[in-house]
Amino acid sequence: MKCPYCSYTESKVLETRPSESDGSIRRRRECEKCGKRFTTFERIENSPLAVIKKDNTREPFDRNKILSGLIRACVKRNISSSQIENLVNEIELEIKNTHPFEISSKEIGDIVLKKLRDLDKVAYIRFASVYKQFDSLEQFTKELTELTN
Repeated sequence: MKCPYCSYTESKVLETRPSESDGSIRRRRECEKCGKRFTTFERIENSPLAVIKKDNTREPFDRNKILSGLIRACVKRNISSSQIENLVNEIELEIKNTHPFEISSKEIGDIVLKKLRDLDKVAYIRFASVYKQFDSLEQFTKELTELTN
């Protein structure tokens, strides 16, 4: 495992335990070179899930794309990184349970919006404005009106 601070490849495992929600293994590690500590997660890799894009091309599912979108949507909101990680785990679990082989990017976006709406309304609007590609103030206002009803 490569240290995220100094890129040294040797580390020792200090603690191992199951993660709360997604069936992964959480390991607390310490770099043998710089001594800094970091956390890694191991998870079983299942059959690859394909995402069907708008142009009908397919690409492998990448949970990090969801994570980065949620991080951008939740900037300066009172949402912890563990809440975001748990949300990504819930989304990934729902996707893999309901769509074992293929899913459209639209369906993924809809699932993310549904989960974000319950978590934080401002983060929801931020994500929706990018996902739904608002190009007018009217679209933005309409979404706000639907959110408040």
